[in-house]
Amino acid sequence: MPVAADGLRLLGAVALGALTAVLELAFLLLSLPFLGNPNVAAAARRLARAETRRLRLEPPAGGANRVAAYLAARVPVGVLGGLVVLALVYGIATVAELVAAWSRGEPFDGMLPSGPLVTYFVVGGTVALFLVLSGVAGVHAMERRLARRLLAPDPTEALERRIAELAESRAGIVAAVDSERRRIERDLHDGLQQRLVALSMLLGRARRGRAELLEQAHMEAQQALAELREVAWRVYPSGLDALGLGEALAGVAERSGVPVTLDCRLQRRPPTSVETAAYFVVCEAVTNAAKHAAATHIAVQVREQDGALLVGVRDDGHGGADPAGGGLSGLARRVAALDGDFAVSSPAGGPTQVTAVLPCG
Repeated sequence: MPVAADGLRLLGAVALGALTAVLELAFLLLSLPFLGNPNVAAAARRLARAETRRLRLEPPAGGANRVAAYLAARVPVGVLGGLVVLALVYGIATVAELVAAWSRGEPFDGMLPSGPLVTYFVVGGTVALFLVLSGVAGVHAMERRLARRLLAPDPTEALERRIAELAESRAGIVAAVDSERRRIERDLHDGLQQRLVALSMLLGRARRGRAELLEQAHMEAQQALAELREVAWRVYPSGLDALGLGEALAGVAERSGVPVTLDCRLQRRPPTSVETAAYFVVCEAVTNAAKHAAATHIAVQVREQDGALLVGVRDDGHGGADPAGGGLSGLARRVAALDGDFAVSSPAGGPTQVTAVLPCG
C-alpha cells in the first residue's frame, strides 16, 4: 500500500505540474515586459514556491532572475509530463474499451480474442505501462533536479549562513555553560553550604556536652549528602556512561516528585554527545513540570527514527512555559550545537510538550 500511495502521489504531482506549466507559460508571456516590477517578481516567487511545495523541496532561495529562469525552464518539462500522463490515460482507456468489447463477445477494432492475440496485448501492454510509468518517474526526477539547480541557495551564501549558525550556536553554548555554572554556584551557596555551616555549629555544640544534638547533626549530614548527590547529578550523571540513557532516565523518573511514565525504545546506544543532550532535555523538562507547572503526570518518550533520536516530554500542568527562559533556551542551544531541532509547545492551560530531534549520524 505505501508503494501504491507513493506512486499515485508522484503521478498526481506530475499531472499537476503539467497544468501549472501552462499557467506559468501564460504568466511569463504576459509579464515579460514587466519582470523588473516588484509585484511581478513577488508573483513569480509565489509560483516558484508553489512548485517547490509540489515537489516537496525547500522554498526558493534565488533572486528574481533565477526564479524567472526556473519558470521558463520548467515549462517544457511540465508539458512533457502532461504528454506522459495523457499517454497513460489513453492506454488505460484503450484497455478498458478492449476488455469491455471482448467481454460482450464483440470484436475490438475488427479483432476477436485468441490465445496469441491476448498474449500479444498482455505483453505489449505491460511493456508500454512500464515505459510510461518510467517516464512519469523520470519527469518527476527531472523537475526536482531542475528546481534544485536553479532555486537552491548559492553555495557561497549557504556556507556563509552555516558559518553564522555555527558562530551563533557556539556563543549560545558558552552562555549556557556560564548560566549552568552560576546555577550550580547558587545551589552550593544557598543550599549545601548553609547546611554544612549548620552541621558544623551543631557538632560544636554537641562537643560541649549536648549529646542530644548528635541525632540532629546526623540528619543534617544525610540531607547535605543528598543535596550534594543531586548537584553532582545535575552537573553530569555518572550513571549515564556506565548504564546508558534508558537507566539514567529511569533514575530521573524515580527521583521526580511527580509520577513519570518512561517509554525508552533504543535498539543501540546513541553517540555520547546525543545521549548527554537527550538526558538533560528530559531532566530539565521533568524538573520544570514538577516545580513550575503543577503537573500531576509526566510522559517521557525516547525512540529512534530515520537516523535521529526523538525525545518528547509531555506534562498535564497549567502550561505557559517560556521557551526563552534560562533552562529551556539553554536546552535549545545545546540541541542546536548538534544540528538538532528543539521545540516547546506550552499554551495557557496546558499541556506542555517539549520535543527534541537529535541526529545520530
